[in-house]
Amino acid sequence: MTFSRIRRPEIGSVALSAIAAAYLLLATNNSFWAHAECYFGTSKAGLLLFGAALFLALFSILIPLSVKYLMKPALIFLIVVSASTSYFADVFGVIIDRDMIGNAAVTTPAEASHLLTGSLAQHLVVYALVPSLIVAWVKIRHRRFLPKFIVNFLFVTVALFAAGGLIYSNFATFAYVLREHTDLMKRFNPTGPLVAAARYGLSTYRERNLVVQPLGTDAHQGGRIAHVGKPVVVVVVAGETARAMNFSLDGYGRETNPELKALGVVNYPNTTSCGTATAVSLPCMFSVYPRAEYSDWKARSTENLVNVLTHAGVSVSWWDNNTGSKGIADLISFASMTKQKNSPLCRKGECLDEIFLEELDRKLGATTGNSVIVLHQLGSHGPSYYLRYPEAFRRFTPDCRTPELMRCTTAEIINAYDNTILYTDHVLASVAKLLEKHQDRLAGAMIYMSDHGESLGENGIYLHGAPYAIAPKEQTQVPFVAWFSKPYQAAMGVDTGCLAKQSDQPRSHDNLFHTVLGMMDVETKIYNRALDTFASCTRPDKRKARPGFHAVDSQSIADPASRGALTHG
Repeated sequence: MTFSRIRRPEIGSVALSAIAAAYLLLATNNSFWAHAECYFGTSKAGLLLFGAALFLALFSILIPLSVKYLMKPALIFLIVVSASTSYFADVFGVIIDRDMIGNAAVTTPAEASHLLTGSLAQHLVVYALVPSLIVAWVKIRHRRFLPKFIVNFLFVTVALFAAGGLIYSNFATFAYVLREHTDLMKRFNPTGPLVAAARYGLSTYRERNLVVQPLGTDAHQGGRIAHVGKPVVVVVVAGETARAMNFSLDGYGRETNPELKALGVVNYPNTTSCGTATAVSLPCMFSVYPRAEYSDWKARSTENLVNVLTHAGVSVSWWDNNTGSKGIADLISFASMTKQKNSPLCRKGECLDEIFLEELDRKLGATTGNSVIVLHQLGSHGPSYYLRYPEAFRRFTPDCRTPELMRCTTAEIINAYDNTILYTDHVLASVAKLLEKHQDRLAGAMIYMSDHGESLGENGIYLHGAPYAIAPKEQTQVPFVAWFSKPYQAAMGVDTGCLAKQSDQPRSHDNLFHTVLGMMDVETKIYNRALDTFASCTRPDKRKARPGFHAVDSQSIADPASRGALTHG
């Protein structure tokens, strides 16, 4: 018998909708059910009723799609979406929410390539390709329009009433679980990712005609910096995916920060991030808004730290070895380090972070005015941790040598990650040493904060990007380090001994904006001294302050009446 003579099986549209709903519910929601079982606890009956209600609800959604010429493409689309997102949910424990969709939208080809693995291909073949081919192959029986409308209406009505009855019968349990665990339905395929994508699309559309409001146009450099007698240079290092618990400066058992320790840096072990992904944390770090008030819309519609520094006459440059500045550096000098094609530090569109150093040395040698240089690291970005450090820093072995973390032991993953931290330690120490090298003609300082942390398998979670409300501390506790050259300490009145005594106080990304303004002696009404990490350990300038200048109190930014243009959006 030839293949052409094989008779295609026939199935009714309602029956296929039911089978597709069951498949999506059971085959592409392993992570969802694992969390649901945990959240429902001992209420097994409640979990079963919840599952039945979900099946009926999903079935009622698929029934209206059972239209000729629409049903097969719609089902295949939903199967592919569910299969794709279920891989990342099952393997890495991530939630595909709006922020995660935003991260994916700005991911570079080089970064994305680390996730395109053989395991993903195998998963897609089994859970997406095979069922999609089956849907494409079968012959669907469709009724004529009016009978089909009546039948579909009846099935949808019965399914919704039945789902409502199941929910009503155990409403207290359902309400408690969904209220206390708001992440649960975000994990459900395919509705969770599709809703997240729609929300991201709407927010992007809303920002098409966004007008950025000016901020800190009154900013100017104060009297102290005017009398230094040499350029003041602050290097701000925006770290990537470094978690505080793996910094030996923060008490980690392994020595991952030998070079920074030798330099005697000031370290802040109790620092929290604004978000759990770069697309959120990085703009928030440079925003005037504290995390409690921050939103993507506010950040995009208001100028940020680098703009205020520019208003004050400070030369600001952004050097990027990551996926861009997320809009922060749109109005200042920007350079992508990954564009260098002939450097031994670069391959396949990614560069090791030492790529900054040679250019920084040249920049410092030619600097003639007060400057801030932002270095946006590639840092410890996963899952290909082994590509983030050179062979010389492969100190902790055996290390995981693949982006498919499930093929490595926990110890191998941690070894690879710790090597990235060891390498970051070297890069940061090298930045400080370059500032020290040029201290005869510059007064230099360095401040480092990571954008977010990373999960390395704790509780079955990997990578980052968890919703902040349920994010583990591994993703929200970040390192914060500062170093000051002797000329900078003398000129700007910084007492590092005093800073060391206060280093255990809680800090966060909220501090960066005002701390850098303070480091550059920028005076403006939006400066909040209470959020300047170094202000209480900076000796007062005996020269007369500029008439009319005042620093706002700790609540003025939170008061809409005091923000003026900041209330836009």
